[in-house]
Amino acid sequence: MQESWYERFAETPDVLKSARHPRTVVAALDVEIGGDEFVTMAGPCSVETEFQLMATAHHVRRAGARILRGGAFKPRSSPYGFQGLGAEGLKMLAQARQETGLAIVTEVMSEDDVALVAEYADILQIGTRNMENYALLEAAARSGRPVLLKRGMVATVAELLRSAQVILDNGNPQVILCERGIRTFDTALRNTFDVAAVALLKLISHLPVIADPSHASGNREMVAALARIAVAAGADGLLVEVHPHPDKALSDGDQSLDFSGFDRMMDEIDPYVALRRMAQPGGETRLPYREETGARVMEAVG
Repeated sequence: MQESWYERFAETPDVLKSARHPRTVVAALDVEIGGDEFVTMAGPCSVETEFQLMATAHHVRRAGARILRGGAFKPRSSPYGFQGLGAEGLKMLAQARQETGLAIVTEVMSEDDVALVAEYADILQIGTRNMENYALLEAAARSGRPVLLKRGMVATVAELLRSAQVILDNGNPQVILCERGIRTFDTALRNTFDVAAVALLKLISHLPVIADPSHASGNREMVAALARIAVAAGADGLLVEVHPHPDKALSDGDQSLDFSGFDRMMDEIDPYVALRRMAQPGGETRLPYREETGARVMEAVG
């Protein structure tokens, strides 16, 4: 007899779908993640300057992004890499929200910083290195802010769900799961994008699931393709790195899209998002609306 998903993931019952919890929708300002809308979160890996952040925020907003990502505190592979602007970066993110209306997602690295980051951010991101930092997970949960939980770079799906369970156990049901690629024997790309994990999480969990094609590939030439794959697998949204001049970025420039690259990616995922909508109960038969240089409505499908 085949083992059921409930038996396989028995340690994390509250993150699994049930008749009582078929779907969780996480709200941040006027955006709902996990609902009918496909949500793109975009922005620079690191907040570097006011000009860099504002230019990026305005551009991704016009291109259809609903949430601005940007790192004020940056965990780096090398201690000598750019570590972020800290509180100054948080203030810039808040200014960008005021100017554009975009909600803000940014990473928190220490439980001591949770209150500070929660003061400025609409969503707290837990990075791959901290997925099993349970003290941080508990503090982030108690902040009352939604938590975007990235899968650890060597974590199993069961381990990701276990960390999500910790957040729920601490009274916060607003959790977004993020597949960002895992380390495998293959070194062609920075990580291996586990698209099966996206499909599996959507099958078994009521929590929203997004994908990070930037970290999954580590190469900007692959980001759009992985983004399309993520939509087709059922993801609720994307987390994408965008920079005005990626080759001059202080962190993760190789995987960051420039403005024209982001525009192309958004155009390319449109038909996939439309098919995703059509597959939903009561789904519309139109391609999605989004802002570009001005309002435009895509032609009807079929």
